[in-house]
Order: sequence, then structure tokens, then C-alpha cells
Amino acid sequence: MFRKLHHICIVVHDIDRAMAAYAAMGIGPWTDYPPLTEYSDLDVPNRDAFFAMRYKVANLDNVQFQLCQPPQADCPQRRFLDQHGEGVFHVGFDVADADAAEAAGRAMGLGVLMRGRRPDGTGFTYFDTAERAGGVVLLTRKTPSA
Repeated sequence: MFRKLHHICIVVHDIDRAMAAYAAMGIGPWTDYPPLTEYSDLDVPNRDAFFAMRYKVANLDNVQFQLCQPPQADCPQRRFLDQHGEGVFHVGFDVADADAAEAAGRAMGLGVLMRGRRPDGTGFTYFDTAERAGGVVLLTRKTPSA
């Protein structure tokens, strides 16, 4: 399930500053992440903080780059930013079936930090891999069809 790289997500203090810096290096264009309110089945530590996240994405030739600015509220992304500073919070992998990938991760003994699904079954699962994987959370996601 960790075979097809989809994106790299970097948490930042100031998303506008970070976008400008990456754009100056030729990374972009930047667009808004789809509305987080699309996730109807949601299991996150702090729903208000989840919905207050700011995300921007740049679709490169071979991977999506994501920037995330967490709110000033308790959530895993804010804790990472406060403890470690700006950097890679998670690496996301594309899967054919979000629920099957989550079940496979649980079968491997991976805990689930957060998960969310849209009504069509697409969505994400953040696995508790930071201690095992050099400080990085691994995520699986099923993207909606275009």
C-alpha cells in the first residue's frame, strides 16, 4: 500500500510566505485543496482544528506538493510544527481502496492517527508511523475520480 507516491506535505507557519518562496524556485502554480467539509465520516482529534487547516497544492510532473498551515489549536500538525518547526509532516500514497488500505495497515500493527472519508468512499488514513519512519507520518488516500 506504500508503493504509489501521491504527495509530500510540509507544515509551515506562514503558507503565503512558503508559497512565494517555492514559486520563486519554480514550484507551482499553487491552488486550494478541495474543501475539507467534503469529509462526512471523520475521525480526527479536533474537528474544529481540522476544518481550520489551510492547504495549498502544486501538482508537479511526478508528485503533488502540499503546504499546510495548521491553526493555533491543538492538532497533530500544530504539535509537529511547535515541536520540530517547519518540515515534512506526512508522505501520502495513492491506493485503490481507502478502507482496504486502512485494514491492511491495521493488520500490520499500525495505529491510525486520523481518518476521513467522503460519501463516495474516497478519503485518507494517517498512520502512526512517525516513531518507526524517521519522524514521518505515512498516509494512504483514495482520490475521487475526475
